[in-house]
Amino acid sequence: MSTEIRSPSRRFAALAARKINKDTFIQPWPEAGLTAMCSPADPRPSVSLDDDGVAEMDGVRRENFDFIDRFIARYALDLEVVEETMKTDSLVIARKLVDIDIPRQEVVRIMSGCTPAKLVDVMGNLNVLEMMMALAKMRVRRTPSNQAHVTNRKEHPALLAADAAEAALRGFSENESTVGVARYAPLTALAVLVGSQIGRGGVLTQCAVEEAVNLRLAIKGLTSYSETLSVYGTSQAFVDGDDTPWSKAFLASAYASRGVKIRFTSGTGSEALMGHSQGKSMLYLEARCLMVVKGAGSQGVQNGSISCIALPESLPGGVRAVLAENLLATVLGLELASGNDALASHSDIRKSAKLMLQFIPGTDFITSGYSSIPKEDNLFGGGNFDAEDLDDWCVLQRDMQVDGGISPIRETESLKIRARAARAIQAVYAELDFPPITDAEVEAATTAHSSNDMPERDKVADLEAADVFLDGSQTALDVVCALDNKGFVDGAERLLEMLRQRVIGDYLQPAAIFDKNFRVRSGLNDANDYAGPGTGYRLDGERWRALQALPQTTDPKEIISPKVNGNKLFMHEVGPAERGTSPEVVLAVGPAFGEEITETLTGTRHVDVLRAILDGILGEGLSARVMRIYHTSDCAFIGHAGAKLSGSGVAIGLQSRGTTVIHHRDLAPLNNLELFPQAPNLTLDTYRQIGRNAACYALKHPVPPIKLSVDNHARLRLIVKTTLMHWRETQQIEVGAPPIEVRIG
Repeated sequence: MSTEIRSPSRRFAALAARKINKDTFIQPWPEAGLTAMCSPADPRPSVSLDDDGVAEMDGVRRENFDFIDRFIARYALDLEVVEETMKTDSLVIARKLVDIDIPRQEVVRIMSGCTPAKLVDVMGNLNVLEMMMALAKMRVRRTPSNQAHVTNRKEHPALLAADAAEAALRGFSENESTVGVARYAPLTALAVLVGSQIGRGGVLTQCAVEEAVNLRLAIKGLTSYSETLSVYGTSQAFVDGDDTPWSKAFLASAYASRGVKIRFTSGTGSEALMGHSQGKSMLYLEARCLMVVKGAGSQGVQNGSISCIALPESLPGGVRAVLAENLLATVLGLELASGNDALASHSDIRKSAKLMLQFIPGTDFITSGYSSIPKEDNLFGGGNFDAEDLDDWCVLQRDMQVDGGISPIRETESLKIRARAARAIQAVYAELDFPPITDAEVEAATTAHSSNDMPERDKVADLEAADVFLDGSQTALDVVCALDNKGFVDGAERLLEMLRQRVIGDYLQPAAIFDKNFRVRSGLNDANDYAGPGTGYRLDGERWRALQALPQTTDPKEIISPKVNGNKLFMHEVGPAERGTSPEVVLAVGPAFGEEITETLTGTRHVDVLRAILDGILGEGLSARVMRIYHTSDCAFIGHAGAKLSGSGVAIGLQSRGTTVIHHRDLAPLNNLELFPQAPNLTLDTYRQIGRNAACYALKHPVPPIKLSVDNHARLRLIVKTTLMHWRETQQIEVGAPPIEVRIG
């Protein structure tokens, strides 16, 4: 009898077609930062003190501290307990986390003496089940809660207000928004604020934009909290983020001094994605981030990998590392918004399994942004769970007798509150003399599923109104008067109470939220008193190694070849770039563009991209120069460097992977005229339009922002390749090197 196999397995063909196999799985690569936990480059825990404080920490002497080490040693370590903590075996501390006889405050006390390496060492002794039990014990606030994302692609004010009102009615304690175009921020913040208070009093709101703009919104009373203060685990990542721990601490103080609640943002994988991991594990770098957050005096943190989630999930133990970073935040006494916001997997099973690690034990905010709108309207990059999943979420709460922070509502309740919120923002627009919101827009927002159901608005007029509002003297008090004048007394009273609460400042306490009666629930008057033990199976040894060895695992070195040679010789360096003196647009490219890398993320040739952009610029009758930026690989800083040398002040920044920005020299580096962050969605026609828009900005001609499609799966599909391409580009950085003018031919 023949044993020859004549055809492939149909069963394996069926498995290969499953959604789980659209996700990316790779082997660890420590040198590129692709290790979830326990990189060979991670230091061993150690500390020594002298009369001046910390003399050595995790194998580094004081004279060799980087600025993160210095900040942690000075502000985050409790020197009264550090020697006791560091002498205690990490396994002993780990057991305290799940021991019902050890109160939470005792654990917080001893953990306050941990160095970053000690924190990671403690986590290494806990399996996922034990981390979940510890998380239930260690979260700050007794009552779990949730946060909503409220955005839409058209940035339509009536729809924003209606969606914010429904989210408030569903029980979300916070409503977070962001913008596709930075200048919309004042109007977006206004619409979400008004809608939230119409829906339910006491909902905290924010609009995630560049920090200077964010603070201005807060000062005007349009936002009541912020979690946009990002921190990183390596100095170079901080520098690329245009910040230091001290500047973040100062900014946090600026917010708090205006009665604005502050939560920082960090998460595993960000340093690897930025090309500055120093070979350390994701969890070790996150431990450093969290100690910076603690040292800066923030009441909490948004972590859980956030938008990088597909990167740790590509590695063995990645989901365990994300849970560990959540737990680390709580043991440091920080309020925790535990991720679960960005799309984590193609597989519904996998993303739900990850959610359960925070859903079952409960956290202060189970998601750092449940997409209360449809995925295609989510400007944060698509939600892990969205408007279509609300019923599923509510059933899970019922099935498990777990509070996940979302309440079921009836259709009639939704329609009523959405209509009232849309009419309220219509009234405010009329009173403040903004471009009118029509009755047809109100009606559409009341019944809309997404922005596809909304009529178009005059975006240029709206943007002009936003600029006037931001730069003018009007504040949230004017909004209170507008609501009152138009008969929305309940909304006016609630908004006025929110402003009064900012003066009182009680919601600046740890893990603070409001209930519907404006009573503060925080770690002080609603402290977590949970305790519960547990032991069980530990996956390790040969079994663990076997489970890592998936047949679809890819060596990350094979995802991109060492060098793409097809079009390498079309760029010729002329010499150091000079500042232009006549109207022009500068096209600034990254250090690897056309050399180490010659195609974008989706395989479009760099030579074709350049020609399309230059065609767009020249088609508007303007000249262009191309220059290579060597000192940075960050898209914003590439564009800003070009803008500083542009005769018009306008430049286009272009990373090798295709991410693009239109910048102006008078804007902050992390602000911009237009940003195109999803390189996979950029076609040659898009690049040509980017060139046209940049030329129009240089000529000071009014121009609407470019409309882009949204691919919510692009990050899942391409984040590993993105990371590796950016890592390669980062390797080409020449610190201190000047921009070089380039001739194309």
